[in-house]
Amino acid sequence: MYDAILLVSFGGPEKREDVMPFLENVTRGRDIPHERLLAVAEHYYHFGGRSPINDQCRELIAALRPELDKHGVGLPIYWGNRNWDPFLADALRQMRNDGVKRALGLFTSAYSSYSGCRQYRENIEAAQAEVGEGAPVVDKIRVFYNHPGFVEASVIRVGEALAHWPENERAAVHFVATAHSIPTSAAQTSDYEKQLRETTRLVAESLQLASWDLVYQSRSGPPSQPWLEPDILDHLKNLHARGVRNVVVAPLGFISDHLEVLYDLDTEAQQLAAELGMRMVRAATVGSHPVFIGMLRQLIAERLSPGEAALAIGRYGPNHDVCPAACCPAPQRAGRPPASEGASVSRPS
Repeated sequence: MYDAILLVSFGGPEKREDVMPFLENVTRGRDIPHERLLAVAEHYYHFGGRSPINDQCRELIAALRPELDKHGVGLPIYWGNRNWDPFLADALRQMRNDGVKRALGLFTSAYSSYSGCRQYRENIEAAQAEVGEGAPVVDKIRVFYNHPGFVEASVIRVGEALAHWPENERAAVHFVATAHSIPTSAAQTSDYEKQLRETTRLVAESLQLASWDLVYQSRSGPPSQPWLEPDILDHLKNLHARGVRNVVVAPLGFISDHLEVLYDLDTEAQQLAAELGMRMVRAATVGSHPVFIGMLRQLIAERLSPGEAALAIGRYGPNHDVCPAACCPAPQRAGRPPASEGASVSRPS
């Protein structure tokens, strides 16, 4: 049924001169002032103009290849980005030239939302139209927010962060999960918030953490437009006012430590925590952890073998494989929200 796997991601600049063209790609059609893009660019320049997201995709592919081979799955892996090289259209063109007819699309998003799911499917459709006759069909793999492998890998990462405190002090450490904020109009037409809360609950309960919160980061758009809150910076101030001094922050809404994680958490949030006299340890994302890579292989296996169990834990069961026509519609506003890295324009990454 399938003859390839396509990793679909957001993309990011890899050198200083890529930054502005990349940001122009991300914000095209959103009427963002040039001065705003220049301000966003400074955050990339803070890291030498190179986003780590492409390297993280390469690492993921390098880890997934032997995992698939070990289990007898010899499908080739291709990779295409929404906003930077390698672009989706180029990937699909290469796949067509290689004789690929139908591929499984592996999106670098664990949750359902317009920007994390439907928009990527629209990007694939646009790339197929650009490639033209013979462009391969791409079927999306289901979201995996409640897959036991994703939860287990997240638990391991948070546990590693908690290990920075002596065992007898860990009960007093407050657990905060973060995710990319989206417009409330988009949240109301998707399961994004519900799924994030479920993942956070599953991780917290696995670690027997008594107190936890779900907050948001990396919002963009005009201040007049409501987005999911609270913001991580506001939440740290509130925790400090309540007397909390030790915090583990886990970006459960992301699968890799890309630039928004590095800037919004490791730079801005860490700086604020230091100013407040709080100790904040940021948990790593699942990245290429072997448990997470094994989960990706299992998701692929369940689509290749109709009898393979669709694993899920918690309250909601496995998500659908085929998105309904009305699933996660675009928010009704001028411009669209960011999917992941690089699209923030009011508190940019």
